[in-house]
Amino acid sequence: MTRPLPRTLYDKVWDSHAVADDDGETILYVDLHLLHEVTSPQAFAGLAAAGRPVRRPERALALFDHNVPTEGQALGPAGVADIEARCQLEALEANARQFGIENFPMGDPRGGIVHVVGPEQGRSQPGMTIVCGDSHSSTHGAFGALAFGIGTSEVEHVLATQTIRQRRSRNMRVWIDGRLGEHVHAKDLALHLLGRIGVDGATGHVIEYAGPAVRALSMEGRMTLCNLSIEMGARAGLIAPDAVTIAYLAGRPAAPRGKAWDEALLRWQSLVTDPDAVFDRDLRIDAGDVAPMVSWGTNPSQVVPIEGRIPDPTTLGTLDARHAAKRALAYMALVPGAPIAGTPIDRVFIGSCTNSRIEDLRVVADVVRGRRVAPHLRAMVVPGSGLVKRQAEAEGIDAILRTAGFDWREPGCSMCVGMNADRLQPGERCAATSNRNFENRQGRGGRTHLMSPALAAASAIAGCIADPASLG
Repeated sequence: MTRPLPRTLYDKVWDSHAVADDDGETILYVDLHLLHEVTSPQAFAGLAAAGRPVRRPERALALFDHNVPTEGQALGPAGVADIEARCQLEALEANARQFGIENFPMGDPRGGIVHVVGPEQGRSQPGMTIVCGDSHSSTHGAFGALAFGIGTSEVEHVLATQTIRQRRSRNMRVWIDGRLGEHVHAKDLALHLLGRIGVDGATGHVIEYAGPAVRALSMEGRMTLCNLSIEMGARAGLIAPDAVTIAYLAGRPAAPRGKAWDEALLRWQSLVTDPDAVFDRDLRIDAGDVAPMVSWGTNPSQVVPIEGRIPDPTTLGTLDARHAAKRALAYMALVPGAPIAGTPIDRVFIGSCTNSRIEDLRVVADVVRGRRVAPHLRAMVVPGSGLVKRQAEAEGIDAILRTAGFDWREPGCSMCVGMNADRLQPGERCAATSNRNFENRQGRGGRTHLMSPALAAASAIAGCIADPASLG
């Protein structure tokens, strides 16, 4: 009898969801479809125009996150001042009701950012295929799920058929040895990797993160790492489930229970890469080499360690890199050769689907306890969900942050995407825990420095980009 070929974790999830092959593409079954107000209105309109129902409404979850204000959410969509945003929120509310899709109202503590709420509710599980009209859907790969963003026309297709057409990606493994040092977190690990391979270093691949340093990460840390896979050009990122995954999922509202839980555990145990499986690309790094990282430019790979200096474009290896760096420095108003630490800032934003979970807020509280935000600076913390907000308040984290001078907000994407009232003004410089630092991303003319919650908290206290170790 012929032995089956060894397969990677990605291969196993893909193969188990393949419905048919057609003209070089595979039709994949979708286990979970996450929806938000920005990329879903046209999709639902298309369904209504064609007279089609939603194929599996129980496999969808609709949430308000991009356009929601981070205060006054109890008023619902009617309290949103921006007309276009209000219309999108009202449309999602109406469409969820019409098509029988679960939707948490604005102000419901179960609501928040799709990539925080899906895992929090136990909807994101190992071995699933998960899609959403949002690029950072790779977050859910932390559970050993194949999760990726889709476009509006694909949102309609998934709603109608519960399937999606995809081309198979190549396999890439990032093996991380050792352990992260003091004040070094999953965000630093992801930014370090981005600095090493660039924003197109994983194009055409799905990344599997593995090794001792990955296993040592909490689920929150794993979600942060997988979240930034898309910034490396990857289609998705994933981590094999283990005891940490199972402990996180146990008892969550949508997690299996009783006999179904026991059966799920048996399935999840098989979701590992076979020992002899071959990767198209294999990268190995030492976590001990990772320092606290800060972005200096206008893409997430333009990073330096907190003790580093802003690069000189003339020293970069390619003409494209030199041109990109020169433009980035002009936009960011930075001087080549200057230390990144000590760069003055105007704003601090702690939140987004990358770093707004309870672990992130605990880190911030530990850094700022007994200290005060620099007097010239505005700092805000936006929890990723209402339940994160409740837990932080139960632990007294909100009181620590308020006493330090932070603005404590309600959940949402907030300043990460600048599609709501939380925006930078032209020329303002922000220390942010979000995932993108593109030109105008957080507000027209705004300048964004990506970093971990620990560095953002320290920077708020210092009034400039700073390491927690420098606070004394």
